[in-house]
Amino acid sequence: MTLPDALTISRIILTFVFIFFLFSNGILAKMLALFIFLIASLTDFLDGFIAKERNISTDFGKLMDPIADKILVLASFLAFVEMRLIPAWMVVIIIFREVAITGLRVLALTKGKIIPADESGKHKMVSQVTAILAILLFLIFREVGIKVFNFWNPGTERVYRDTIFVLMLITVFMTLISGLLYLVKNKGVYYNAKAN
Repeated sequence: MTLPDALTISRIILTFVFIFFLFSNGILAKMLALFIFLIASLTDFLDGFIAKERNISTDFGKLMDPIADKILVLASFLAFVEMRLIPAWMVVIIIFREVAITGLRVLALTKGKIIPADESGKHKMVSQVTAILAILLFLIFREVGIKVFNFWNPGTERVYRDTIFVLMLITVFMTLISGLLYLVKNKGVYYNAKAN
């Protein structure tokens, strides 16, 4: 197994550790959740960078790297819905896009073709990670504001929730655009499937 592939697998494992600390009580647990998410996100950059620098890209990596990203991001957003921090309809749209693109990749795989992530997908990932980091910081600030410095109030929470909502709107928009561009770019996969 190559180092980039090992990093991709580690991102999936770190997702479960991240969720465990996210739902644990206390400021330290929330800070650990943020730290683990940052490490998991860093592996996304490192696996692609190392694979390109050392020219050790594999079919496994091309297929699993975007899937590992989806597991990390969707687990985060679903957790935030459970915590009532973001609307469920936004996550439904994101999941719909990811299922459609994953379906495209699986269809291409049956034709012996691997479809790697493209630039629009990377921009989408950046917007999603930014939104998740903002929400994690919100959770930490709220814990500190309530339990340590006693500065948190309904007005502060409202401002931060509105900021999160705007960030999520941008994320949903970027997600939809990248999905449409991906489908258009790889429309030949669908046409070939219909022809067969």
